[in-house]
Amino acid sequence: MLFVWREALVGLRRNLTMTLAMVITTAISLGLLGAGLLAVRTIDRTEDLYYSLIAVQVALDEPTSAEDPDCSSPLCRDLRAELEADPLVASVDYESREAAFARFQRIYAGQSILQLVRPQSLPATLRVTMADPLRGGEIVDRFTGRPGVRNVVDQRATVADLFSFLGSVRNATFGLAIVQALAAVLLISNTIQLSAFTRRTEVGIMRLVGATRWYTQVPFLIEAVVTGVVGAVLATAGLVAGKVFFLDNLLSGRLLANTIPPIGMTDVLGYVGPVLVVVGAVIATATGYVTLRLYVRS
Repeated sequence: MLFVWREALVGLRRNLTMTLAMVITTAISLGLLGAGLLAVRTIDRTEDLYYSLIAVQVALDEPTSAEDPDCSSPLCRDLRAELEADPLVASVDYESREAAFARFQRIYAGQSILQLVRPQSLPATLRVTMADPLRGGEIVDRFTGRPGVRNVVDQRATVADLFSFLGSVRNATFGLAIVQALAAVLLISNTIQLSAFTRRTEVGIMRLVGATRWYTQVPFLIEAVVTGVVGAVLATAGLVAGKVFFLDNLLSGRLLANTIPPIGMTDVLGYVGPVLVVVGAVIATATGYVTLRLYVRS
């Protein structure tokens, strides 16, 4: 084994520029893959966050909003009872016009828009929390146009654009990762071929004195695995740096604070890092093995 490892290190040093190019390309492709995994994790958490907060809003008409502060009128009471009896509904809360205006004032405190809005502009609302947020559209369809109902809004639609944007970022990252992974595979294959060619005399002598084909090819596989693992480590380090110097500042800004869940260091080091190391080692090993079987006949 000492001889095998020594031969692998000799091969890495002998083709230093190719080795560096392979490590850098592997690191970039794995870094993009890691960014995609973090994007998927963030999207899942964002969906969980918003789906736990969003509701279906059944806005009541003007007479009910003006005259019913506690949903005691027959029309409002019947609508609420029907919603509460629905198996798709987890809970129903009534927000009067006055409560809606007070909430509006808290949200837009200190802004000029407060001078333009009066309590009469806001309807009383039945806020419906769904047992399954994905089925809010069924409530919208059934209660739209009912007597006493002004309109019905599924708040899930308001965050659809955000999820669509995050999904586009994720898909673009994975697309770039695939392109970079292809470049890394080609570089690994070329490096192994070049390394085998430069050591063809030594390999030939070893075969003549009885060394098996597998024994002579193990150093080349070790070279591939080392470059894959080093690339994965560099990719993980790059993700850590990106989190510390870019993402933390971005997600702590006023625009995105409390909008997108933060990415923790455990997400990078405890989740993505090990995945990248395994993927890097597996890709490098598979590429090296296939290259040796197809192109190296010594």
